[in-house]
Amino acid sequence: MRYENLLIEIGTEELPPKALCKLAQAFADNMQNALDTAELKYASVEWFASPRRLAVNVIDLAEQQEDKLIEKKGPAVSVAFDEAGQATKAAQGWARSNGITVEQAERLTTDKGEWLLFKGESKGETISSLLPSMIDGALKKLPIPKAMRWGSSSIQFIRPVHTVTILFGADVIKGNILGIDSDRVIQGHRFHGEKQFSLAHANDYLAQLEAHYVLADFAARKAKIQQQVKATAQKENAVADMNDELLDEVTALVEWPVVLTASFDESFLEVPKEALIYTMKDDQKYFPLLDQNGQLKSRFVFVTNIESKDPKQIISGNEKVIRPRLADAEFFFNTDKKTTLESRLESLKTVLFQKQLGTLYEKSQRIAELAGTIASMLDSDSALASRAGLLSKTDLMTNMVMEFPDVQGVMGMHYAKNDGESDAVALALNEQYMPRFAGDQLPTSHISSAVALADKIDTLVGIFGIGQVPKGDKDPFALRRAAIGVLRISVEMKLPLDLTELVQASIDSFADKLTHVDDLTSQVVDFILGRFRAWYQDQNIDIDVIQAVAARRPTKPADFAARIEAVSGFKRLSSGLALASANKRVANILAKNKITGSTNIDPSLFESEHETALADALNSIEATVNAFVNDANYQGVFDQLATLHVKVDDFFDNVMVMAEDEKVRNNRLALLSKLRTLFLLVADISMLNQQQ
Repeated sequence: MRYENLLIEIGTEELPPKALCKLAQAFADNMQNALDTAELKYASVEWFASPRRLAVNVIDLAEQQEDKLIEKKGPAVSVAFDEAGQATKAAQGWARSNGITVEQAERLTTDKGEWLLFKGESKGETISSLLPSMIDGALKKLPIPKAMRWGSSSIQFIRPVHTVTILFGADVIKGNILGIDSDRVIQGHRFHGEKQFSLAHANDYLAQLEAHYVLADFAARKAKIQQQVKATAQKENAVADMNDELLDEVTALVEWPVVLTASFDESFLEVPKEALIYTMKDDQKYFPLLDQNGQLKSRFVFVTNIESKDPKQIISGNEKVIRPRLADAEFFFNTDKKTTLESRLESLKTVLFQKQLGTLYEKSQRIAELAGTIASMLDSDSALASRAGLLSKTDLMTNMVMEFPDVQGVMGMHYAKNDGESDAVALALNEQYMPRFAGDQLPTSHISSAVALADKIDTLVGIFGIGQVPKGDKDPFALRRAAIGVLRISVEMKLPLDLTELVQASIDSFADKLTHVDDLTSQVVDFILGRFRAWYQDQNIDIDVIQAVAARRPTKPADFAARIEAVSGFKRLSSGLALASANKRVANILAKNKITGSTNIDPSLFESEHETALADALNSIEATVNAFVNDANYQGVFDQLATLHVKVDDFFDNVMVMAEDEKVRNNRLALLSKLRTLFLLVADISMLNQQQ
């Protein structure tokens, strides 16, 4: 069996940079699945990608499928022949389908009878016959949002295709892919070297492309850009503002990266840096430079696709391109400052938040009210929180935010400072959207937190209140993100807030706008609490721990988190699992006897010292346990409950709960009910897995 590396390259016009990695990975995955389905042996599959190519490299691919021995069971002998011993039509038809006569069939004998049997060999197909359809299928499954046609052909792909290369070692695998006959022709760099060249061997792919000014390995190209940008920034005594998303996009835009530095007029630095950074990164794909204090410098780094003999010309060109964009930002900023945020409130009446829920003006009024309420709960300044809530959406009506939507919030902060608003209000306008994404920063003050929570809860209550609950992947109002934001702020900032109170306060602020109010509070609270599961699973918290706490439905997120921590610690104790097992037994006994709450215990009915010992132990810790619960010291609660381990075991080893005497039986059930009630103060530990 011959094994060689297989190269498949689709040469195209410039591919969408934001989709490049996803397309390349999908192409490799689809090909791997096709190879696995065909049972072709190979070592590994890797992908390459640049602006004008998608490529897959299969390492050590077998030239053909392995031959297979085939056994096909036919009809039973009893029905394969008639009374005269002649083959029946069923037997003849089965034989023909296998290319033999009935007489040539072998026999399969088992303890259940005898059947006709065909044994043969299936020759493995070669990759020459298999690959074209496999490649075609892999390309059709690519996540292409919008395909296009070119020329007079009806063929569609994400971009026009110019070359298709399929090389198995040095051999071309013939096929027609996307209307192009496969060959060994590769596109070089658009401006350097040969426009096209012939590739002798699949193993030469990366080296030959590099010789023609193309770094086809996306990861290597990205690493080179990252290293060069960092090195260039260091020469400027600066740090490059370089996030992974921008780095990926720049990597997808160039085949031969050359890193250069340019500058802009320092007068633009009077504009808030966030707006300048936004236009440099998002519009121009530049890397802004920050000094050691995080302040923007009038220098930036960019990556070009040309190794120019006169780089000054390229630098000058990029400086000319960025200047009007920065001038726009400067103009918008200076114009916006002439109008206060407060005076923009009226214009919010013209912007619809949601048809049934009203305008942004109405939403701002609700946020102001709820933010003030939350601030009061946190013993913070409710007036400042209400003020921040009222102004929270006004920067959406500024020229700057209309032009650069991503700077909403931060521009509100700058404009608030310009208007003479308090620092707390200005800060809250920026931090109201936090956390914007997973791992994002949280608000830094109680006033900011109050506004951020009010905004998110208002959206949750409003959308649930008109019956537009998220279904499946559809979540147009990002309610899941809002819910996680509520949890993160409450938990990580240890805020003593009750979701039920917050949601009810929000419902009240909507007046008669909501149409689905039945059980609305519970729906919204349960939706928010439901985000805990995924959140804690990401932190490797056992699912049974989450379920044990969730069963008690604590509606204070910070309290929920404290219980999770305590139950996780309790589960790790040797006595913890034993008590969890005992609790499960107790829960089953009480459920079977329909005991749902605590009843009085009569010590005079005790017939065993083990009953007395358990009752005394419960009585001795009860006050302490309740005090710890009131202080949210759940670890202390479990420390107390762990002392019951031996007493509980002795009780079950020596006491028959279901005594014949009804009074004795009920008294023992009451004792168990008290035990269970104490444990349920924190969580339902009967739900914990009894196996580590």
